[in-house]
Amino acid sequence: MTARSPITSTMQDDFQLTITAILRHGATVHGRSECVTWLGDRGSHVSFAEIARNAERLAAALAALGIGAGDRVGTFCWNNQAHLEAYYAVPCMGAVLHTINIRLPAAQVAHIVNHAEDRVVIVDGTLVPLFAQVLPLLTTVETVIVAGQADTAALGDVHVLRYDQFLAGQEPGFCWPDLDEKSAALVCYTSGTTGDPKGVVYSHRSTFLHALSGQAATLTGPTDADKILTFVPMFHVNAWGIPFGAFMSGASLLMPGPFMNAEGVCAFIRAERPTLAAAVPTIWQAIAQYGQTTDIDLSSLRMGTSGGAAVPRSLLRAFQDRYGLRIIQGWGMTETSPVGGMAHRPAGVEPGTEEELDWRMKSGRITAGVQMRITDDSGAELAWDGASVGEIEVRGPWITGSYHRDSAPDSFHDGWLRTGDIGTIDDRGYFQITDRAKDVIKSGGEWISSVELENLLAGCPGVLEAAVIGIPDEKWTERPLACVVVEGEADPAQLASYLAGKVARWQVPENWAFVAEIPKTTVGKYDKKLLRARFKEGELAVRRLRD
Repeated sequence: MTARSPITSTMQDDFQLTITAILRHGATVHGRSECVTWLGDRGSHVSFAEIARNAERLAAALAALGIGAGDRVGTFCWNNQAHLEAYYAVPCMGAVLHTINIRLPAAQVAHIVNHAEDRVVIVDGTLVPLFAQVLPLLTTVETVIVAGQADTAALGDVHVLRYDQFLAGQEPGFCWPDLDEKSAALVCYTSGTTGDPKGVVYSHRSTFLHALSGQAATLTGPTDADKILTFVPMFHVNAWGIPFGAFMSGASLLMPGPFMNAEGVCAFIRAERPTLAAAVPTIWQAIAQYGQTTDIDLSSLRMGTSGGAAVPRSLLRAFQDRYGLRIIQGWGMTETSPVGGMAHRPAGVEPGTEEELDWRMKSGRITAGVQMRITDDSGAELAWDGASVGEIEVRGPWITGSYHRDSAPDSFHDGWLRTGDIGTIDDRGYFQITDRAKDVIKSGGEWISSVELENLLAGCPGVLEAAVIGIPDEKWTERPLACVVVEGEADPAQLASYLAGKVARWQVPENWAFVAEIPKTTVGKYDKKLLRARFKEGELAVRRLRD
């Protein structure tokens, strides 16, 4: 047999997948697309080409300040133009952008800034008083750059610069360095609901691939005809990667700034006519409640996305029936960059039907690039049969393999990230998260899903919010306690009756607490850790239906 000559790839495999490549594409191919920052009564428009020029100015100014490769630059900002410029300037110059969660307690903000070793922090002018409370606790910050009008006296003796003046001293044309795609580009910290926040460092490559995945129709499939209203904060998992995906697709970015209440949100939608909107469920809930008393126009939106927590079926149906708006749930974590899947309907299912709503109630369908499995308590892999329940584990090119300066061995398993989510996967790759490992309730040896009870209660007339936690029980080890916000009279018997028939009888809570508001984490999830602490301290007035 004649020997065959070897064959090798002729592709340019040394091309580096960097954020710089994303910036160059957006600035040239999509230079006319816009970033629109809402000012409360109007939008401030600037082109992607101008964003790129300002990013060059910012990089030059930071370099003149002594910021170099690997140095950390923090942002303490809302979603706006200056924040977007930092998104590109900092990683493209070889430094590392650290987006700081402005809603964390001061002690946790100080912890993550010191842990990341930020040298410079860019602070929105409206947030100067808040940042000033943290500043005395910081050990590595040398310079604070203030974007927007503000009285900086509260910042004391720290070196303070004004953002506009900082950029004005430089010209565009900064020479972006050649970067290794595997080098660090950005760092985000987890919300710290189960301990100190942990740092997740994203590479240029992971960020590029995650943004590229978002271009698929199986996720959001944006084009330059789209305008994406980005409610999800830019300090939370890089705004789900939307600012990078927008520069790839040419979709304009609509930034709400600090105007995050329902009235401001709906005014922005009315004025700028977005086609896509990304938000956590609490934002969607606020819009829905505002729409009950005010005529709002959501007709420009072709799709909404939601993540961070499960969306009640009643809320999905309300947006579909009232406004013709389909909200698609997605799943992810800080550790997964974050998108791991979205719950679009499968082929052959008619939109607007109850069957389609059944599929949209799934947590997601695994996206290409992410591998997923479920495991039992021994670590053995379980079947994709839609019935076997275990812990969801993931791996992939934009999934973290470790934390920054924190080994956390319990979070990783044979090269897989242990998510802490409990759920099922079916044979088409749809996964359903039934609870967090720390939140699932074990009563008499059987599991009760707090998420399922919450979603059902959210659909009960008069219920505004509902969170369910497990509390000790002498007979059953644990029983569910439903913490509920209601309109009008609080009637636990009526709520229990509403659940009857929808879940097994033994899963219906007999313990009820009626509260003015469910406490939430910094990213809008129900803070069950705080609810459990309040119960333990006797701060929740529990009404028991039966003994």
